[in-house]
Amino acid sequence: MKEINMPLDKTIYLKGCTIYQQDHLVLSNIDFEVGKGEFVYLIGKVGSGKSSLIKTINAQLPLREGEGLVAGYDLGRLKKRDLPLLRRRLGIVFQDFQLLTDRTVQDNLEFVLKATGWKSKKEIAERISEVLDKVGLGLKGYKMPHQLSGGEQQRVVIARALLNDPEIILADEPTGNLDPETSEEIIMLLKDISNNGRTVVMATHNYTLLKKHSARTIRCEGGKITETKHNEELELID
Repeated sequence: MKEINMPLDKTIYLKGCTIYQQDHLVLSNIDFEVGKGEFVYLIGKVGSGKSSLIKTINAQLPLREGEGLVAGYDLGRLKKRDLPLLRRRLGIVFQDFQLLTDRTVQDNLEFVLKATGWKSKKEIAERISEVLDKVGLGLKGYKMPHQLSGGEQQRVVIARALLNDPEIILADEPTGNLDPETSEEIIMLLKDISNNGRTVVMATHNYTLLKKHSARTIRCEGGKITETKHNEELELID
């Protein structure tokens, strides 16, 4: 298998990729590049392939056809032992939070750091303090998830995604369960993270938010992806 020559300014590079969910063809002949510090929206109907594309980028779905490089890792040659190393270069933000409900915010974040090889209690405490400050929750580490609002819980999820200083944040419908005002706060936080040099790819159905906070937009439709010019009318997709 030949080496893939990815441009140095790209953190995600997919060329001629075909994406499957088990044996079901989802997206074919995909070319998708994202640069360092770039913010990109993924839009499309439910089942159009947004989540499958994100799962391919984080190697949850194996890349069977085409070339793919993510954060320097060749998806076509990825060995099982390299998977945790790739995942540390990625931060994942889910719609449904996936926090451990029986642990405090601090303990949720500590659990992730210990699971990814952190040993020093002092360094763990310092890193948790840093990421909580970054998402505006510096004084909420002692709280249980149920004591937080939906927006605060999503900020914890973003803090968790930042713990290992990833190159890329993948956000799958991060405002899906939030009210409009809170959704606005989350998008501003993700844009700020991008402005500080991280790549952010966000799948969303929130077209009101997307029109208000414009960025490069990729539409998944009919098994293909196309770039949408932001001055075109973005239809509401159920």
